[in-house]
Amino acid sequence: MKLRLNLSTTPQENRRPFLAAAGLVGTLGIIAFAILAQASFRSWRASRDIHADISRLEGQIRASSEQQADLATYFHTDPAQKILERANFLNSLIGERSFPWTKVFADLEETLPAGVRVVNIYPKLVNGQAEVILTIGAANDEQKIRFLEAIEKSKKFSDIHVTSERRMDQQQAGSAMQDRIVVDLKAVYATS
Repeated sequence: MKLRLNLSTTPQENRRPFLAAAGLVGTLGIIAFAILAQASFRSWRASRDIHADISRLEGQIRASSEQQADLATYFHTDPAQKILERANFLNSLIGERSFPWTKVFADLEETLPAGVRVVNIYPKLVNGQAEVILTIGAANDEQKIRFLEAIEKSKKFSDIHVTSERRMDQQQAGSAMQDRIVVDLKAVYATS
């Protein structure tokens, strides 16, 4: 038989629960540290990729801005301005050719009272709408007023503005006594 004797003055403490708890807490701390380190590394790598993308995009923006500045300088040169003016002129010619002249004249014929005639007509495209600048001649005020009333009632012409009115004396009007009153006006023409 064995006998266990404690010869020390104080009894020996059992430190196993403390060491087990400390080991468990340490292990959990190492696991948490590994998880946080991995998440931190992933975040750093994603941030690095984002910063690389931002740097690349900023480089593209700088290159595009320089290219835009070069093009702006080129388009302000005399040869480029001449080409742009010619292109605008050709586009206006194409626009005039596609303007429905016969339809406009048919609609004007319905609105023109006797004694009023169209002296000049000029169409242009403004904000996607056909704007017509008309110069009409009338023998007297009554015919002019009848024409203005008729064009205002027309469904094809809208937004009518008289821009100027001139009166001719007998010598300017000629021997036929036509067009004593000349009126310039703008109107929006409904092409559809």
